[in-house]
Amino acid sequence: MTDVVATVGDDAVLVDEVDASEERLRATPLANALPRPGTSEGRQLRRWLVQVLVTSRVVTAEAASAGLTAHGAPTEEELLPDVPARLEIGSVAAAALEDGLARAVFVHVTAGVTVTDREISDYHARNPFRFGGHAMGAGGWRGRLTEATLDDVRDQIAGHLCDSARRREFRRWLDARRAEVVRLAPGYEHPGDPSQPDNTHRH
Repeated sequence: MTDVVATVGDDAVLVDEVDASEERLRATPLANALPRPGTSEGRQLRRWLVQVLVTSRVVTAEAASAGLTAHGAPTEEELLPDVPARLEIGSVAAAALEDGLARAVFVHVTAGVTVTDREISDYHARNPFRFGGHAMGAGGWRGRLTEATLDDVRDQIAGHLCDSARRREFRRWLDARRAEVVRLAPGYEHPGDPSQPDNTHRH
C-alpha cells in the first residue's frame, strides 16, 4: 500500500494521518513559523510528524500491555517544567507527553530510576550555589548568593537529578522501542537520518 508511511508492529500509519496532523498544526498560531509545504524543510516537518504518530502508537501499545490508564498521571508541567527539560527529552517525546496516557507510561517505565548519594554530593561540589539562598540586604534587596550546605539542599538536588534521569530514561526507552517495532517508508525517514536527502546543512 503506497499510502503507508510507517508501521508499528502490525499497525500501519497512513499518509492521511500525516496530512491531518499537518493541517491541525497549520491551523494553530504556529502556522506563520512553519516551513512552506513541498520544501525541504516542509518535508522534514512531515517526517517529524510521522515520528510523533509512531511514538503515540508505541506509547499506546505499552499502556495496553501494562494495563495503564491516564487516571492519576502527573501533569505535563510536572514532568516538563521548563525549556531545558523539554530540550533534554527531545521534541518528539515532549509532544507525546502532552497526552495523559503517555505520562502514565512515563511513570511506569521510569519507576526504577534512582540517584546515588555520590551523585548528589558530586553535583553539589560542582554547583555549590545552584540551590543556595540569597543574603537579604537593606530594603529587601537581594545580596550575594550564599553557599548552602549539602544537608540543606540534599532533597532539592536529589529531586533535580532524579527528574533529569527519568527524562533521559524515558527517551532511551522510546528510542529502543521504536528501533524494535517501527519501520519507516522511503521518504519518511527520521528527520535526523543522514541518508535522507533533506538532512543537509547549508551555510
